[in-house]
Parts: sequence; structure tokens; C-alpha cells
Amino acid sequence: MFRWLFDVRLNSSQQQAVEYVSGPCLVLAGAGSGKTRVIINKIAYLIQVKEYLAKHIFAVTFTNKAAREMKERIAQTLGRQETRGLKISTFHTLGLDIIRKEYKQIGIKSNFSLFDDQDQFSLLKELTQQWFDGDKDLINQLRSTISNWKNDLVDATIAMARAQTKKEKLFAHCYQLYEQQQKSCGILDFDDLILLPTLLLQKNEDVREKWQNRVRYLLVDEYQDTNTSQYELIKLLVGCKAKFTVVGDDDQSIYSWRGARPQNLVLLSQDFPNLKVIKLEQNYRSSGRILKAANILIENNPHMFTKTLHSELGYGEHINVITANNEDDEAEKVVNDLIGHRFANNTRYGDYAILYRGNHQSRLIEKMLMQHRVPYKISGGTSFFSRVEVKDMMAYLRLLVNLDDDNAFIRIINTPKREIGPATLQKLGDLAGKKSLSLFKAAFDIELTEILPPKRFESLSHFVNWFKQLSDNAQQDPMSAVYELLHGIDYESWLYETSPSPTAAQMRLRNVEQLISWLDEMMKGDDIDEPVTLEQAVIRFTLRDMLERNESEDEQDEVQLMTLHASKGLEFPFVYLIGMAEGLLPHQVSIDEDNIEEERRLAYVGITRAQQVLTFSYSTQRKQYGDISYLEPSRFLFELPQDDLNWSSKKQTTSEQRMEQGKSRLAMLKAQLAKAKSQS
Repeated sequence: MFRWLFDVRLNSSQQQAVEYVSGPCLVLAGAGSGKTRVIINKIAYLIQVKEYLAKHIFAVTFTNKAAREMKERIAQTLGRQETRGLKISTFHTLGLDIIRKEYKQIGIKSNFSLFDDQDQFSLLKELTQQWFDGDKDLINQLRSTISNWKNDLVDATIAMARAQTKKEKLFAHCYQLYEQQQKSCGILDFDDLILLPTLLLQKNEDVREKWQNRVRYLLVDEYQDTNTSQYELIKLLVGCKAKFTVVGDDDQSIYSWRGARPQNLVLLSQDFPNLKVIKLEQNYRSSGRILKAANILIENNPHMFTKTLHSELGYGEHINVITANNEDDEAEKVVNDLIGHRFANNTRYGDYAILYRGNHQSRLIEKMLMQHRVPYKISGGTSFFSRVEVKDMMAYLRLLVNLDDDNAFIRIINTPKREIGPATLQKLGDLAGKKSLSLFKAAFDIELTEILPPKRFESLSHFVNWFKQLSDNAQQDPMSAVYELLHGIDYESWLYETSPSPTAAQMRLRNVEQLISWLDEMMKGDDIDEPVTLEQAVIRFTLRDMLERNESEDEQDEVQLMTLHASKGLEFPFVYLIGMAEGLLPHQVSIDEDNIEEERRLAYVGITRAQQVLTFSYSTQRKQYGDISYLEPSRFLFELPQDDLNWSSKKQTTSEQRMEQGKSRLAMLKAQLAKAKSQS
């Protein structure tokens, strides 16, 4: 019997997962079990052994970062020539590619615009003004409801038919208005990138067969995070041939709040009765003690599939539980413990992660780290595409490829200043609404001469005529048009006028130059990605911003601070999981809604981020809205194997013992400093 051993590091379960290609396959991959290695080797196996053409293999995941890393690893494994045409992308990028190729069948314009969440909020605010009066909470609630409807493949007509309460009917009506505005202005939002291809493949048999012939083998990473529409898209792409592998872990499903359905694992076995289930249970990340704690904790949840993680890395150190009097005390104890551990073990700051349930918990930790001059980084900093100057340029580019993009028009019409103020925009908007035109097209309407003062009309007319010519030129020579745009608006001078210092202006200018450089590179293509048009590049940039806002390429020697949600997929030698108290983890909302299972999965994710040392902390008091509340330790702490825990509250020391411990620590630090000095 032929035995393929491309990667000798594969264990028997991984090997089985790689070689099973004859039917539908679910790889149940526990935390740290090498799932990416399986996906990479399976792609290589399909190409080298099963002689699939790379262009017929599609792999999808949830983040650009994961897709990029997968592309690089498979290119290193097989070489770029052998992988040319291989499609590795996010779900939304795959959906975007289908839309780009099938826009006529979908019934939209080829030069559609992609709205991010801020654009979506602005449009919904405008559409709902008479009912919501700009109430941010209601607008966000509506935006979330529309997103859920789209994820469940519910259009505005169906939503209205199902609406029962007054609020549901109002939301459904607003959804109708939003859909109409999208169609008239050529706008798609993030959820449309899955919704539209799914509906198209459901309704159009010819298109469905075409894509099923193109997608001969499909691999899906993080399958437990799929929502209804993503699962339907998978089924439609694989068809009755069912040549696919999905990799997932129901114990790490922590995104139900954004539509993820771990039940899709059960649906998979129902829709594909001959589904092959392969479990990856050997963990290559954590010590045996950490895995034992994780296994025992997650056993308290009901399971679709059972698995038990094990490790060959040794049993490891005890798990510490730091008890503090209040949140300030907790922050101080955690940071002091971290500093002491680093000195004692000569480790890097970058080896440590402090994880928490909610972003608000980082404030006191930050304060304490700053006091001790400990470098740190909070995951989820400002995205490159969220910077003002980059958003300005992106708005110009969006308008350049779609003159009907009203949000882009509004952002750039008076940036830099052109004497086109709010009053002019209001009158232009009224005319556009009356005649069902986009703002840009309304600016050419002869009636505008009767509405605007001559000077304002001249300023507006001069700009739109120049920009229309620029847009026409971009059809023939896009990069020349982009450089002409930069020169024409004199954005560099604007940056120097509006920045707090020349240095700040230079940094902002470099960001603009970086964006244009990326645009040029993307349009030319490279060994991995094919060249794209200006329209395609602009849409990809918008999508990249939406997918990468919490991703960063910089790796410095800094303590990592992040939420448990943001930590998924990462690993650190030393992990502190703070706020292990009832009301924080599990969160009070989840307690009230009886949704403890997902909170337990969150704790499980946090525990399995740790490689060598895991430390929990909690405080017995918490100040909230000026009042002090008393907290109980998290129920999850009591679900862990108590013999493996060291509770600081159970180790009461005398003042003499604390003094001796202090002297010992001081002596150790002096010895280390002396050693470092002698070696320098």
C-alpha cells in the first residue's frame, strides 16, 4: 500500500486526515493540534499525489492573516510554479471573486462600492432620522439585526413578512429602505459578500454547475465559526460530489454573537451521512497539566463529538490563582508577578500575554505596566486603513471607480477645502433625493444653477467636471489618473496645513504614499496573486481594512494585552487570565441569558493559549458606577482539578516571612545584575 510521507512530523491521525480525499471529511482539531499543518500537507497531497490542478483547489478561512500565512507556507512547500492558480482566501474574498465574475447574473453594476461599518452606520443614520433621531444605540441595533438577517439568508421582503411587533416591522421597513439605497447607488456591505453568491448559486443552476466544476476540492478552516449563509455557500460549492475537508473544533466556538453556529458540525453529519470524522487530539503547544485543566473544564459542556487533548511535553508547573482585594490590587499583583517571573527566568516581555473578557479590564493593567515602565501592546490598535489620511485617499479612490458612491463623495468634497460647505451639500442632497440621483450626478443637473449661489455653483461645478474627466482617464491609464488626482488636490499641502507638526505631516504623507504603492503593486500582480483592475484593487483594500483591523505585523518585545476573543489562534509561553470572577467570566449578561456554555468555551480558549505557565487572577471587590460590589470566584475555577491549582489566598504568610521573601528576591536580583554587568 502506498504511504505518502511528505512531512515526517505528521502523526498517524494527521496522516489519515491528509490522505482521506474520497469523500466529505471533518477534521476535529483540538487546540494546538497542528491543523494548519494538515491543511498545507493536504493541499500538497492533492496536487502531488492525486494530481489535482492547483486552480481547482480552494481553501477558505476567516482572516486575511491566516490566508496569507497559508499561501506562504504552501508556496514554500511546493514552490510557486506548482501552486499557481491555487485559491486561498477568506470567505468574504471568495464571495467577492464570485460577485466580480457573476455581477450580471446577480443584477448589479460592475463598479459597485463596498461599504465598511462606518459607511453603513452613516447611511442607516440618514435613512432612519425620522424614527431614530440619530440614536446611536438604535442604529447599531438595526445594523446588527440587518447583519443577522443577511447571515440567515433573509431579505427585506421576508423580514417584513415575518415581522410581528411594532419594532420588528419598523426594523424590516428600514431594511427595505437600506436595500433600495444599496441597489440605486451600487453599494454592497460586508454581509452581501456571502449573501449574494449564496442566493445566486441557489437560484441559478448554470452558474452553480460552473462553480462546482471550478471548485473540485474545497478546504475550510475554523469551520465551527461558520454562520448559516457560509454553510449554505459551502454546500452549494461542493455539490453532490462532496469532495471537501472542513477543520474545526466545537470547543473553540466563541463567536455566536456574530452569527457563528457550532451546530453546523451536526448539520454536516446530517447533510453528508458518509462524513468521515478524524480527531486530532495530540497537542503540540501546552504542558500536560494545562491540558488536563482544559479537558476537565470543557467536559462540563454538552458535546457533539468527544475528544481529549494529550501532550508529550511533560506535566509542567502548577497553575497559580492570584487573589486580590480589588481591581487595583489585582492589577498590581499580576504585574509584579510578571516582572518577578521575568527576572527569575530571564525571559522576554514578548513571552507574556495578559488576557481578559472585556476591553475595559485592560485600563488598570496598562496603568500598572506604565508605572513599572514595562513595554506592552494592546491588540486591536489603529488599523492602517483607519487613519484619517488613508480613509481620505480611499474615499477619493472609491469615487474614482464609482461616481455614485455618495459616502465617498461627502467625505472628499471639501477635503481639502473648496468652499463647498454643509449648506451647499444640503441643497445638493435635496435635489438628488427629489430626482433619485446620486450626489455626483445631481451636481450636473441644470436645476442646481437656480438653487446655489453662483460662487458655490462654480466651485462645485469646477470640481465635478475635473473629477469626471479624471474618472474617464482612469479607465485607460489608472495609475496615471491616481497620480494626477494626488497632484490636482494638492493633498500634501493640506496635510502640512492640518497636521500638528511637520513631522506628523511627513508621517501621514508616507502613509498615503504607502497606500498608492500597494495599489500599484496589487494592480501589477505577483507570483501568488494575479493582476487586478483599479476597481478590484479598491474593493480589496476596503475588504482588507474590514478583515484586518485587529491584525498587526509588528512583533516587538512587549507584553501582549488582548481579549480572549482576540487571543484565539495564538500561543504564549506564559499566560495571565485576569478577572476570573462571577460577572466577568462568565459575563453577567451570559449568566442572565443562561449562556454559560460559550463563556466556558472562552475560558477554555484562554487556558489553551498557555504553553508553559498559566496564572489566573480575580478580585473580591469591584467598583462599578461609583458603587462597590462583592465578587465570587468564577465557577470555572472550581471546575478545574484543584490538586493542580495554587491559590494565593490559601497561602497566608506572616510579616517576617514576607520580609524574608523580599530579602531573598532582592538578593536574587542583585546577583543577576552583577552577573549581567560582568558579562557586558
